[in-house]
Amino acid sequence: MTVSMHLLRARDYQRTRWKNDGGWTTEIASRADEGRGEGFLWRVSIAEIETDGPFSVFPGVQRDLLMLAGNGMDLDINDQPPHRLAQRFQHIRFQGEDTINCRLLAGPTRDFNVMAQRDSVAAEVHARPINGTMLLFSDPASTWLIHTYAGQITARSGQDEMAAEANETLLVEAGTGHRERIVLEGGGELILVKFSVSDPVD
Repeated sequence: MTVSMHLLRARDYQRTRWKNDGGWTTEIASRADEGRGEGFLWRVSIAEIETDGPFSVFPGVQRDLLMLAGNGMDLDINDQPPHRLAQRFQHIRFQGEDTINCRLLAGPTRDFNVMAQRDSVAAEVHARPINGTMLLFSDPASTWLIHTYAGQITARSGQDEMAAEANETLLVEAGTGHRERIVLEGGGELILVKFSVSDPVD
């Protein structure tokens, strides 16, 4: 069985203002956590941070953050020295229960956020240029989220083919049988997120 592909356009994203009025969250995609009956299994979004302040707390969640635009920020994480994010695609991983305070360096920033329930799903996050052909492999019980940050791509698996422009996202769901190959062709910059569901513990 081949994979299934779905295109998410910018108009499909959900943009909401923060309750503290310090920025915006644009949700690209999420998967409900059916095991818990509420909340998300994983969630991918873009944050526009406009003011200094603390991050929200998400116990049990693994978080990945990539800088997209702006002059950057310092993150105070627990009692560690400040961690500076000032370059595009600079990446940091932390836990949702960490105490984090954000201090902007010079004006608003935009960042790419991935959150996953770490006892149920593992997330791998990478930013990559594409110039020609790139291969991805989709394992059973896995999902690829392919965000086209710049340029354009075409994804092909078996007889299925789908194109994505800048700021569009492809969701690629694995079949239940065996490993499938996904061929990406095009030019630009991609943010690749692979979600792998963990085997339940007896």
